[in-house]
Amino acid sequence: MQSKQIEVVAPNLKRRLSGVTATVVRLIPVQARMIGIVTTGPGLPPALPHIPLARAATLPRDRWRVWHARRNTEMALGLILRRILRRRYRLLFTSAAQRHHTGFTRWLIRQQDALIATSDRAAGYLERPAKVIMHGVDTAVFKPAKDRNALRRQLDLPPDAVVIGCFGRIRAQKGVDLLVDAAIELLPQYPRAMVIFTGRITPDQRAFAEGLQQKLAKAGLADRVRFLGELPWEDVVRHYQALDLFVAPPRWEGFGLTPLEAMACGVPVVATRVGAFESLIVDGVTGSLVPPDDAPELTRAIARWLADDAARARAGQAALAHVRANHSIETEARAIVDVYCKLLDAVD
Repeated sequence: MQSKQIEVVAPNLKRRLSGVTATVVRLIPVQARMIGIVTTGPGLPPALPHIPLARAATLPRDRWRVWHARRNTEMALGLILRRILRRRYRLLFTSAAQRHHTGFTRWLIRQQDALIATSDRAAGYLERPAKVIMHGVDTAVFKPAKDRNALRRQLDLPPDAVVIGCFGRIRAQKGVDLLVDAAIELLPQYPRAMVIFTGRITPDQRAFAEGLQQKLAKAGLADRVRFLGELPWEDVVRHYQALDLFVAPPRWEGFGLTPLEAMACGVPVVATRVGAFESLIVDGVTGSLVPPDDAPELTRAIARWLADDAARARAGQAALAHVRANHSIETEARAIVDVYCKLLDAVD
């Protein structure tokens, strides 16, 4: 049923949407134009080239293929397929983690034929050589709105407001509380400013989120800081396009794609120095970088961009140009396909 011979299988062994799943969803359509690649596993859109797990486990042994894992479970399954079921898979693992791995994970990593890291920092924790390939974004999807005022009216956002966005799950790790504290200090000084959060609130984080909302209500700012919850993907894109400034304040991060998505929509970014943010944001040009978990520095950086509409507009244009020149999804996909080809060329 596949239009191309299957050369690569990219598993996704998680049903809920996650950063890894989002990576698979956005990359596969681009890579499918370059090589015979399919996904396998649950929770993926039906439009992606896909085979059942049972078929991935029984592909004929007539040729080598690449098994591209992005999670421990997927590395483990790749080993089972090759060593127990004797499938001819070359094993590849991509890591975004910026922490020391457990003993089991290190063992799994040692069994791989090749490694990709999404940043230099992530590569440093692998204890083996890895090809560094940073994530990119689809600039055909993430792009400035043709008519931002009309878009804001559709989204119930004031056309003349300075809209600050922060997108992702609502939890302490994401530094949401730091931005709330900054809003409480800054919004009374900047009457046009408002903040919107999008992202799921899991049951274990409900008390955290409610505490933030109570804090805002006490400060009289509940109507200027909106928690929109988990939105359909197309609505997330539209909210990016409606922003004036994006803030990414996590205390730690694996890679962190949201700043790139915002910049691709022509929005400057204030972000903490975690994940790959230092490699994505040109400090003072496309936005600002601040130390993690530093509320005063985060507040000062946001204030700088709120105070100067012209500088913010220039930074937005610089951000758009920077992403299009350096971080397109086509560049990422091509680099990964090059790794696939080298793995396949290295076997008989």
